[in-house]
Amino acid sequence: MEAKFEELIEGFVTGNIGISEDFLSVSLALGLRQNLLLLNKDSSMVPAGIGNTLIKDELQKMRSDKTSWLQDDSKNDAEIEFMDMIRQFMGHLNRTCFTGLNAFEFHYALYETGTFYKRHTDQLRYDDNRKFSMITYLNENWKESDGGQLVIYQDGAAQQISPNNQKAIFFQSDVLEHEVVVAKQSRLSVTGWLKRV
Repeated sequence: MEAKFEELIEGFVTGNIGISEDFLSVSLALGLRQNLLLLNKDSSMVPAGIGNTLIKDELQKMRSDKTSWLQDDSKNDAEIEFMDMIRQFMGHLNRTCFTGLNAFEFHYALYETGTFYKRHTDQLRYDDNRKFSMITYLNENWKESDGGQLVIYQDGAAQQISPNNQKAIFFQSDVLEHEVVVAKQSRLSVTGWLKRV
């Protein structure tokens, strides 16, 4: 796994965005995808919120996806494997980059046809615990015409990233504005933050 960790770090150091095309194994991506689809079938995916208890977007003008949080005490094999990878990555970051990370939070995210997330940063107002954002994608055979690209803005330019299966994206939560353009097919991911609390 260290080679994949270093791939993310290298991209971050050189261009503020770490990308690993095959961060998740095929089997892990499939397991997480199946979990997300089952949660959605069971109506356990709920409309995503904005902000925290102090600041909320009650009318949901910014985003229209659905989410379900991963739990620390999960007994699901895929979720256990995923969270173990995240702990290993945080440990690697702390050893090699002295980041001082000590917590994380992740959720499944489902963008159904016609849904989006407008331009924003991931740092909450009145709460600066989120240090790095991380997205892992679960979309098999994704095409550019399916939409749902992650667009990251920096230095007056916009970089479009397709949400291809197994890919991971890593960037600083309070620095880069980004958005999810309208999805034309169901778009699945596990999204979250590496934190210092």
